Amino acid sequence: MPAILIVEDDVSLNRGIALSLGGEGLEIRQAYTLGEAEKLWREQGADLVLLDIQLPDGSGLEFCRQLREGSGVPVIFLTANDWEGDIVAGLELGGDDYITKPFSLMVLRARVRAVLRRTAVPEERARFGDMVFDFGRMEIERDGGRIPLSRTEQRLLKTLLRSRGRVLTRAALMESVWSGETEYVDENALSVTVKRLRAKLGDDPASPRWIRTVYGVGYVWTEEVR
Repeated sequence: MPAILIVEDDVSLNRGIALSLGGEGLEIRQAYTLGEAEKLWREQGADLVLLDIQLPDGSGLEFCRQLREGSGVPVIFLTANDWEGDIVAGLELGGDDYITKPFSLMVLRARVRAVLRRTAVPEERARFGDMVFDFGRMEIERDGGRIPLSRTEQRLLKTLLRSRGRVLTRAALMESVWSGETEYVDENALSVTVKRLRAKLGDDPASPRWIRTVYGVGYVWTEEVR
């Protein structure tokens, strides 16, 4: 079941959105401040974020910037007015859609469903080249057989596929692969894991088809998956 993180300081509106989307069979996580949103994201993540721009302890735009440093999670901005500056800034930061208050909950539900459809990986399986990655089993299938992956290689591939097309920083990837243990992990471990994963995928680092190095920043999964 997709999880929705609602970041909205208006208590009544937050609860109203939660009730409306909860009836759609979605898992709801609620935050009323930027601090609460950051904590929920770190601990539980989400499949889509509904994000108010003006929060009591910071800007939703800044939270979106933080998200985009390590995730491709879709973001729908909730804006109190139709001021073009907010809308343009949100979309340029990587927002997927926006909706202006006041809005119809029916329209919001439709927008959420549309974005989830657009960003979903069908049947939790990603196809690339002659391979299929099963997110449930965390396995790669090729020609009826399986390509063995270590636990860290599984996590790295999952993170890259989930954020395909977006550059992920080394710090964000390390946090995703070695969650909560990065202070004990040598930074070179990420380079080694990428090298091993590329070898198993048959991805030439000199002319990568899938995992491209963005020098000084991190890595990006470049090819579309099916």
